[in-house]
Order: sequence, then structure tokens, then C-alpha cells
Amino acid sequence: MNKPFGLDAAEALLGDRVVAASQLLTEIARDHAPAAFANSLGAEDMVLTDLIRRLGLSIEIFSLDTGRLPQETYALMQDVQRRYGLKLKLYYPRHDLIEDYTRRYGINAFFESVDLRRACCQARKVEPLGRALAGKQAWITGMRAQQGLTRGALPQHEFDAVNGLEKFNPLADWSAKEVWSYLRRHDVPRNALHDRHYPSIGCAPCTRAVSVGEDHRAGRWWWESAGTKECGLHRIPVRFSEEETHESCS
Repeated sequence: MNKPFGLDAAEALLGDRVVAASQLLTEIARDHAPAAFANSLGAEDMVLTDLIRRLGLSIEIFSLDTGRLPQETYALMQDVQRRYGLKLKLYYPRHDLIEDYTRRYGINAFFESVDLRRACCQARKVEPLGRALAGKQAWITGMRAQQGLTRGALPQHEFDAVNGLEKFNPLADWSAKEVWSYLRRHDVPRNALHDRHYPSIGCAPCTRAVSVGEDHRAGRWWWESAGTKECGLHRIPVRFSEEETHESCS
């Protein structure tokens, strides 16, 4: 049976994308050791997990456990261990920072202002990331340029001045369709929330499903404007009204 027009071209393009990402990951492991991959357990990050394990690369894979992740994300951690024999290296928030935040502002204060949301992300994500990247020469993310307004000019390689190391985004030019084609083709484990219209998954209180036609990241911090939908993992520091320096969250 003949394939529908355009299918061969789409498959060829995905093949080219996989080759390019594989080459980049191999170069990172060779030229920027020690390197680490920050795995948030979303669809894009599962593509990179599969590639790194298939290629047998010496790249550390870690996740940030904020303490407020959805149960579906923890279930995927177990699936990753069963599928790849990989126990993710988990980094947790410092209990003193979380205690200070909740005592000063309240358990769900992040709903009240962008400043308080970013302060929560600072304690739960940005500070642990700094510990995870300590001593590393490079880190890898699953970010894509098409994911939202804040990522439109995303490069494959940049210097992270905040953490003082090289930063790579191997899937920067991938489409969502290509990500999912890869996942299905290789039967890669993925977060069950994706099947419930969660294209981007973070902490449980700060993530909701999206409607057809909404932006990829519309379900993240949905009570904020589109221009603030980052957590600080991928932005330079900014100063907030509490007269403390924080960053925004992803």
C-alpha cells in the first residue's frame, strides 16, 4: 500500500532530527564532561532519556522533586527505572527554605502574586538546580522553541551565565508532532497526564489541562500572563518586592 503523500518526508525529517540530536548528545558527553540532563519527565525529556540510554552516554540524568509533583509523575519515575534500569538522581528543596516560605506567606501563597510564585519556584526548583549543576561543565534540557512565547528564539547551544556552564537544548527545533512520533515509534514511557490534555507538566497546584488551540504552556501558572510563564530555571535573576533576589521557574 502506498503511503499518504508527505509521510515519507515527515519520517525522513524525524530521522534527521534524531541523528542530529544523537550527534549533539554524543559531542556533549565527549567534550563537556561531566554533563547532566535535567529531566522533568515531560514528553520531550522522555525522548532525551531514551536517546541517552540507547546511546549509552555518560551523562547524568537527574530530576527536581519539588515536593508537590503529581502522582502521575512519580509513577513515571518508577516506569523509567523498570524500562531503563535507571534510578533518577533526585534533588529536593531545602526544608528550611520551604518552612520559611510557608510560615511567612502561606502554603499556597504562589496564587497571590507573580513575586510569591517565583519565590516558591526559587526554593523548590532553582536552588536545588544549582546544587544539581555544581561541578558540571554542561547541562541539557528538553526545551523546544515552539513551546511558548518565552521560548521562541531558543538556541540549541548557549552559555548559562547564572550557573556558569554550557547549556544545550537538543530538541530546540523539534515540533510537538515529532516528539510524539518518536515516543510512539520507540514505545517510550510517558506521563499519563499527557493523555488528559496536559502538554506541559510541573507541580500539581500550578498545572492544569489545556483546551484545543491553547498555547502549549497555557496550563502552567494559568492565572498569570503569558510573558511570566517561566520558573527561573531558564531565566536570569530578577529582583522582587521583598527586596530579595530570585529567579522565575520552568
